[in-house]
Amino acid sequence: MAAGPDALSLFTAIGLSEPKARETLKNEALSALLREAVTQAQGILGPTVDKATGTLLYNVASRLKDQKRLRFLVGCITSKKIVTDLQLSAALEYVRSHPLDPIDTADFEHECGVGVVVTPEQIEEAVEAAINKHRAELLSERYRFNMGLLMGEARGRLRWADGKSIKNEVDLQVLHLLGPKTEADLEKKPKAGKAKPAEAEKQQKAAEENGEVTLETKSLMEQLRGEALKFHKPGENYKTEGYVITPHTMALMKQHLEITGGQVRTRFPPEPNGILHIGHAKAINFNFGYAKANGGVCFLRYDDTNPEKEEEKYFTAIRDMVEWLGYKPHAVTHASDYFDQLYAWAVELIRRGHAYVCHQRVEEIKGHNPPPSPWRDRPVEESLLLFEGMKKGKFEEGEATLRMKLVMEDGKLDPVAYRIKYMPHHRTGDRWCIYPTYDYTHCLCDSIEHITHSLCTKEFQARRSSYFWLCNALGVYCPVQWEYGRLNLLYTVVSKRKIIRLVEAGAVRDWDDPRLFTLTALRRRGFPPEAINNFCARVGVTVAQTTMEPHLLEACVREVLNERAPRAMAVLEPLQVTITNFPTQKALEVLVPNFPADETKGFHKVPFQATIYIEQSDFREVMDKGYKRLAPGQPVGLRHAGYVIAVQNVVKDASGQVMELEVTCTKSDAAEKPKAFIHWVSEPLVCEVRLYERLFLHKNPEDPAEVPAGFLSDLNPDSLRVIDGALVDRSVCFAKPLDKFQFERLGYFSVDPDSTEGKMVFNRTVTLKEDPGKV
Repeated sequence: MAAGPDALSLFTAIGLSEPKARETLKNEALSALLREAVTQAQGILGPTVDKATGTLLYNVASRLKDQKRLRFLVGCITSKKIVTDLQLSAALEYVRSHPLDPIDTADFEHECGVGVVVTPEQIEEAVEAAINKHRAELLSERYRFNMGLLMGEARGRLRWADGKSIKNEVDLQVLHLLGPKTEADLEKKPKAGKAKPAEAEKQQKAAEENGEVTLETKSLMEQLRGEALKFHKPGENYKTEGYVITPHTMALMKQHLEITGGQVRTRFPPEPNGILHIGHAKAINFNFGYAKANGGVCFLRYDDTNPEKEEEKYFTAIRDMVEWLGYKPHAVTHASDYFDQLYAWAVELIRRGHAYVCHQRVEEIKGHNPPPSPWRDRPVEESLLLFEGMKKGKFEEGEATLRMKLVMEDGKLDPVAYRIKYMPHHRTGDRWCIYPTYDYTHCLCDSIEHITHSLCTKEFQARRSSYFWLCNALGVYCPVQWEYGRLNLLYTVVSKRKIIRLVEAGAVRDWDDPRLFTLTALRRRGFPPEAINNFCARVGVTVAQTTMEPHLLEACVREVLNERAPRAMAVLEPLQVTITNFPTQKALEVLVPNFPADETKGFHKVPFQATIYIEQSDFREVMDKGYKRLAPGQPVGLRHAGYVIAVQNVVKDASGQVMELEVTCTKSDAAEKPKAFIHWVSEPLVCEVRLYERLFLHKNPEDPAEVPAGFLSDLNPDSLRVIDGALVDRSVCFAKPLDKFQFERLGYFSVDPDSTEGKMVFNRTVTLKEDPGKV
């Protein structure tokens, strides 16, 4: 470590302040590199290094990624080929883009402006051209004009010009054009308030009336486009920190670009052994969205390397969910498509001395500190014969594995590449009895498909080094693995094993039970795919794991359904109302707008006759303070009907329960304006309504600290309430499964696939407003 008074004096001697020098010494890697740079410079220039050179040496030591280029760059600095920070930035970018020796010195010097002299006359001409271009705006806005625009345009003409010289020239020429600043120039520029479009105001008001949360965010496409994520460009994998460069890297990159045409390629690689959940929605949006935002393509690749757990229904459901979210795969592939190539590469890996057949049992090599394999150094020929024997079925399951010779970032030693499983595969049948593992398969499938950005969740970070190692060990194209944080929700579980236990315990019906957060469950509950995508965009692409409250997802659902779900009227707990002075013998037809905030979207008809039904909760015999709905002596309006009703008689059964109300009606324009309007139905359809609440009582049902007895002990007994005799207006009679409605004053509802011709079933998707008690 470079420390102590010698290092301190060495660093201050090149112009660093003492506090800056001491701060540098705290960084062992930086201080060692800087000491090497200064020592080399002193060997060329002598013991005295001027401050400008010292600053460049510090910058190169702190910004250089490939340390083998230090000597070359220090030589350029001491020989005065690189004299500005602008040139140094160009030099650092050049060596990053040209990782292999030898460096083309002539090309390097051209790209870094070596020997380029910018004269004061050139600066004067460039600034004058910029000012002439914007002369009218300058004369109009005077000193409120953005002078940075002038400097930027002048710099664009003279890449290697000194920034201070350009600024001084701009100041001089602007002063000559405008004269000294006046009092008006010195006044602060008033901030222009953004005028809100009338349509946006209208939508905002409608959202507020329905209790919606409006969350402002960049779209997912904006977040994922271009430089937003600082990802490498296709073919520039080697610019990524930690990427391993070999003598074959540049030739492989050239071949890769010829195949892809420089197109971004991503992949979504689920295991077909369960149903996708809300966390997968983020992965789908990230992989497909990043490709789409940058003009690329995304593969849907099934990681079907474990025939024990894979079922056809999962393959179908996964693709169905990807397409439901609005994405179309460039191609649908399977890891099993490449079994022959993967086997051939495994043989080659053994031949190169990078893999061996091991006989330790699974239980022996579990964990991070297993005993070393006594077979690690067995002869290559022996491993080749044994591996062929594994393929031909000469060993029992667990009796032999193929292991790779490497230590992973998390300390795991020699991960398994192949294991024996006497289980027919859904696509290859009984052809194979050995199957590759994720650690072996994943990067090689990415290589075969020429993936540019292998995007995966943070827990795979420990596999990044093995990802690079395996591709390079075989001398094949090596993509770049990028990690991002998982998306989790509170009050739920998403693990396949735990969901199976919930189904077996009868706590939920199946994988698509609307109380779960699998994508099939959310679809059945009525969540629009756009709302899920919007939620993923608002969560953003973060490196840290994100754990969100469900109500944030529900806010996105309300936002979409407010615009998409036509209105209807339904009564969950009916109370019969007889209008004793109904104006006609026949039923009237009432026109109800599908979207009250925008009547251009059409109307539907509902019957209105002497017998109607209202919610039991919309009537009270005794009024409390602040109660505004129906009560004796307090009339109420009927939504859309144009009538106000007033109670004349309350009919009760023998136990005193209210069974019916007898009321009179008055046209709205002839009656005093009521305090409230309520929804109602007449000649309704009888339907079943399912009201859902959270499945678990605690935020983290899997956390032993919160739920010591385990997640099955934390089930909410009120997570599902079924109302068998709910009433809904006849406008919904032709609705299909998954059609969505807003039942006025009640919430958003979706037609469940259990619906029959005789009886419709509705799932409550979300309430109209967020329940404050759930926050």
